[in-house]
Amino acid sequence: MKTTLRVCALLLLTSCAVYADEDLDERFGRDTLVVVASKRACYKFDIYLALDYEQKRRGLMFVRELPEMTGMLFVYEQDDYHSMWMKNTFIPLDIVFARADGTITNIAKDTEPQSLKSIGSTEPVQYVLELNAGVTDKLGIDEDSRLIWFGESDE
Repeated sequence: MKTTLRVCALLLLTSCAVYADEDLDERFGRDTLVVVASKRACYKFDIYLALDYEQKRRGLMFVRELPEMTGMLFVYEQDDYHSMWMKNTFIPLDIVFARADGTITNIAKDTEPQSLKSIGSTEPVQYVLELNAGVTDKLGIDEDSRLIWFGESDE
């Protein structure tokens, strides 16, 4: 397991980002996150960071396409029950809910675009990661997987 984490850390250090659109680039900070999938494979994602209230409120609304290995990480100051919705979100998403240590509590897969239905964590979490629908199944990301992100919240 230590070797897997070292490889994942190296992935973070060798980031080369590709982002979705100029509006997101203007409104959100960017970083890199690694997911250690339950099969011990590591996947690097270029992420937009939703750190403040307005960024979290906006999220991926109005985005028409997102590169496969790009997502948005919502960072909360402390663990709590968090929920999302798909209002004005035009692409289906997999929504990954994770504890402060990066372990995943639950994943809402292939969410319905533009739905007002609340999609929530099953227990308190500090992170919510939105990815293109189908990515979690394709890469084997599940509740035995872990997010690794070395950034810090500005909250």
